[in-house]
Amino acid sequence: HLLLLVLTITVLCVNFSEAKHKRKKYRGETLKPIKEELKVEEEPIEPAEEDVFVDPCSNKHCSPGQVCKLTGDGQPFCTCIEECSYETDPRRKVCSNLNTTWNSDCALYQMRCWCKYRDQKCQELPEDTQEQYRHMHINYYGECKVLEECTEGQMADFPRRMRDWLFNVMQDMADRDELSPYYLKMEREAQTNLTKRWTNAVVWKWCDLDSSHNRAVSRHELFPIRAPLVALEHCIAPFLDGCDSNNDHEITLNEWVKCMEIEEEDIEAHCEEIRDDE
Repeated sequence: HLLLLVLTITVLCVNFSEAKHKRKKYRGETLKPIKEELKVEEEPIEPAEEDVFVDPCSNKHCSPGQVCKLTGDGQPFCTCIEECSYETDPRRKVCSNLNTTWNSDCALYQMRCWCKYRDQKCQELPEDTQEQYRHMHINYYGECKVLEECTEGQMADFPRRMRDWLFNVMQDMADRDELSPYYLKMEREAQTNLTKRWTNAVVWKWCDLDSSHNRAVSRHELFPIRAPLVALEHCIAPFLDGCDSNNDHEITLNEWVKCMEIEEEDIEAHCEEIRDDE
């Protein structure tokens, strides 16, 4: 009996040990895929890219006196500006090429836009006035006034004064670090080489004005140099008008060179270098 009891206890211990081992194995096999599942779930989820709103008007160019608006289906279009701020500063007034004073450049361009697109606000004016306003532009800043006449002697000396003025402007911009590296190199060369003083200044301004790079400066491209100076320098308007020898509303490279009294070869070579460099 004692032997039978010992054998029974031994069998029970072995069965218990095997059962325990199986439970451990089963528990380990069960936990492994759960841990892998949790590991997958713990991986960071990249946020979805947000749609970036792009204003359709950001790439729509509108002429002066116009603003960009959107159609019902979101398409950009240009329309005449509805309202211009009233300016109290007399320096904000402008004088047109028709010798009429406007409260601001906005007001002038607004009227030109109305007449160009035959808005009712322009239709109330006489027909000949409407036609004139369609081609109106700013002549100079400030109220219209009787400008002093440029004498023959003053006009004869004006090319030299113009070259000097252009060099001074170029020099000031270099001091303020407002020139590109190529133009800055030209300015430094002009300071150390007197023969380059006028040539480089004229080249710089010519290439600066010729934004279309067609070697012809239009009346519109002349605006930055003409409008601010007419009221202060009474020879600038007849000088620039005289440069346009064939009266085609553009000043070619050859016409510009003759006005500035500089060798054409110098201007031509430098302009090519500037455009190739940029």
